[in-house]
Amino acid sequence: MKKIIAIIVSALLILSLAVGCGSTQDPETPEIQYTKYQAQFFNSFDTIIQIIGYTETEEEFDRYAQLAEEEFLRLNNLFDRFHEYEGINNICTINKNAGVAPVEVPEEILDLVEFSIQWYDETGGQTNIAMGPVLNIWHGYMEKYAGGSPDAVLPPMEELEEAALHTDITKVQVDRQAGTVFLEEPEMMLDVGAVAKGYAAQLVADLLYEEGFHSFLISAGGNIVTKDAPLDGIREKWGIGIQDPQKDSSDPNASSIEVVFAVNEAVVTSGDYQRFYMVGDQRVHHIIDPDTLMPASYYRGLTVVNDDSGLADLLSTALFCMDYDSCRAFAEEHDLKVLWIFADGTVEYTDNLLPQLRDRGGATASIEKS
Repeated sequence: MKKIIAIIVSALLILSLAVGCGSTQDPETPEIQYTKYQAQFFNSFDTIIQIIGYTETEEEFDRYAQLAEEEFLRLNNLFDRFHEYEGINNICTINKNAGVAPVEVPEEILDLVEFSIQWYDETGGQTNIAMGPVLNIWHGYMEKYAGGSPDAVLPPMEELEEAALHTDITKVQVDRQAGTVFLEEPEMMLDVGAVAKGYAAQLVADLLYEEGFHSFLISAGGNIVTKDAPLDGIREKWGIGIQDPQKDSSDPNASSIEVVFAVNEAVVTSGDYQRFYMVGDQRVHHIIDPDTLMPASYYRGLTVVNDDSGLADLLSTALFCMDYDSCRAFAEEHDLKVLWIFADGTVEYTDNLLPQLRDRGGATASIEKS
């Protein structure tokens, strides 16, 4: 199930904090002028993907933006559980062959599946890519009632419990030598929605950086990846606004509940306020607790700041499904930077994140001039 969440990037964040263009100068070379450009596209991961960055020319930026769009689309097709595409085996292909035969897949899928299994163990099962049978039921209800209906209901618990019998991640077999993934039971189904978007964003950001793009930000449906400082001569970090769950994100006057300043880090938020439907007065959102099989109810939003977007994406979901004491203990044990937003609007954060927060730590993105 796709995760659409929580961070205001373009209108609220970047345009309010950034200067449109700037320059840097090396004393050994003539002054180089950099201009800020941005691009967005809609054909991958069921979300708007936006790139903002600084280059010398618009042609240079356009080349990087086109490369990013092509790579996002390629990864979208690999990680898609709903559709197959001509000429490739993907997550959907694996699911269709559950209980039948191993499927030879590209290395990106092998890496993602192994990565997810590793962190399933690390998080005590709080993020399980084998939860597909359960999440598929929830997806159907989300699609049916997303527009609002007085007849909206929850899925029957008996149906969810039956589906949960086929979510054993130890039955997801990865054969590196053969390059295959096999689901042992025909009822099994992979769903990588809790990690795929952030994982892809990191792969794309690293590719662009290797190609020579060294000052940019990618926003993939709230999964934010930053590379090097903005080349405006004013800032040394990017400012990432964290949405206030109580505010309508479509309101141009809505303010962020906090701003995180980051460079060469990812900022990823999970929340209950972007994808949901209503059953009476109950908000039924898409982040499903694997223990209860129901939407997790500990927080309105949870943000993870990490140097890897894939890990931040996975952990933001896993931690969202833990009670606060367990969540905080896990974060501190793994030296994670985490910010929690509770139903009453209270904000908590780990001590190591404080220096990067505008409102609580007094952080700024401005370069200090001597």
